[in-house]
Amino acid sequence: MKKKILLLTLALTIALCGCTGGGNKGSSSSTDKKSIVVGIQQDLDSLDPHLVVAAGTREVLFNVFEGLVKPDENGVLVPAVASEYKVSEDGKKYTFTLREGVEFHNGKPVTAQDVKYSIERNAGMHDQELLISRFANIDSVNIVNDSTIEVILKEADTELIAYMTVAIIPEDYKEQSSKPIGTGPFIFDSYEIDNKFVVKRNDKYWGGKPELEEVVFKIVANTDSVLLDLQAGSIDIYPYLTDDQAKELSDKFNIEVGNTNLVQGIFLNNENDYFKNEKVRKAMCYAIDKEEIQAMVSGGNGTLIGSFMFPGLGNYFNEEVIDDYEYNPEKAKELLKEAGYANGFEFKMTIPNNYQFHISTGEVIVQQLKKVGITVNIELVDWSVWLNDVYTGRKFEATIIGFDSTLAPNDLMRRFVSDNDKNMCNFVNAKYDDYYKMAVETTDENEKIEYYEELQKILSEDAASVFIQDPPLLVAVSKELEGYTFYPVYVQDMSKIKFVD
Repeated sequence: MKKKILLLTLALTIALCGCTGGGNKGSSSSTDKKSIVVGIQQDLDSLDPHLVVAAGTREVLFNVFEGLVKPDENGVLVPAVASEYKVSEDGKKYTFTLREGVEFHNGKPVTAQDVKYSIERNAGMHDQELLISRFANIDSVNIVNDSTIEVILKEADTELIAYMTVAIIPEDYKEQSSKPIGTGPFIFDSYEIDNKFVVKRNDKYWGGKPELEEVVFKIVANTDSVLLDLQAGSIDIYPYLTDDQAKELSDKFNIEVGNTNLVQGIFLNNENDYFKNEKVRKAMCYAIDKEEIQAMVSGGNGTLIGSFMFPGLGNYFNEEVIDDYEYNPEKAKELLKEAGYANGFEFKMTIPNNYQFHISTGEVIVQQLKKVGITVNIELVDWSVWLNDVYTGRKFEATIIGFDSTLAPNDLMRRFVSDNDKNMCNFVNAKYDDYYKMAVETTDENEKIEYYEELQKILSEDAASVFIQDPPLLVAVSKELEGYTFYPVYVQDMSKIKFVD
């Protein structure tokens, strides 16, 4: 069992054209020490921060946009565009004081009207569909004065503060989808589809200008080319290494190790002919050796999980479910026989072709399931296809992926609520739905923890999917750079990166 995780508190009184870079010998930016290149695994699905779906896009846009609050490296939601906030005792009113002197990247000051618009847009109040489901609970957004905003809720929700990381954007600006403007430490410069996303330093950033003048996020969807790019010095930072890649690069790069703060699993379509059977799902859980996956793919790093929550969410994370399905292939065979599949069965596992870590995990799982008579055919698809067919269309049998989250535990748990549009796995359990409602609505922190622990138990007991681990984040960082920082959410913060003196 892993050591007890410290509590992350959600305090209630305070979350394309560009030059090449390279910190390695032979790269052009190492001489001027102003620009770097960061490799990313997928193209951006939107430049409008309110329309982003993919975690891989959010991790990049973190440098351009800010909310009223933002997470720090310890998981505390700290003031950003707001200088302070408070939540009423009944959990129905949030009051934000806006920070003085914050400007958008176009030089215009951030106003209370901009903040009101940004929140209301995500709440579906401006001829726009509801973008953040929890914002359906917002009754009104009121401008008290030029520096004070009140958000009034229909029902109590003490977790809403974690969603106030939503980007504050100018109300009267109509080009977010092509020329995005925010308040963050870097300013959008250019974007080339399937090639690169370039940002420049915001010299007027309220939090102090970054050391770097330019960051080029290079899209490297072909995982086979990553090592060549790194070894050639055309990429300075790459944050998604497998253990084998990390070992191969360790002589030329510093390898930083942290957690990705994702839930990695084999996500099963519970409406599939095989996986609608609970005994089959449980057999899958017993047939998977998670420790072997860690050893072979993660180099023994990462944190095992037993449900749909990662350890970075502190005391909401239920350690007790981790050992619910210890590796037991004989038990898996018994369950398959009871389910009517004594001779096993065959299914397709769809994996995005730009995530080598998930592909490598799938290759190990193919061999593990083969031992109990289950044949797995891996189908690699483009990221856009995965988003459309698997995530949105639910046209899949099984998939391997990692899900990120805000610092609100309901952001993860809602993905298994029966009628939630994010319930990709088509999981249905009335008891789960009831506990979710109670977890969200209570203002008592101890009760909230108990309800979320119960939700994780239900997902484990029903084997809603096969929950594997919070994978390690193995990051190759040029030896000429320092300041790479891990967060309890999925971001790449370039504002702290600088060249070693």
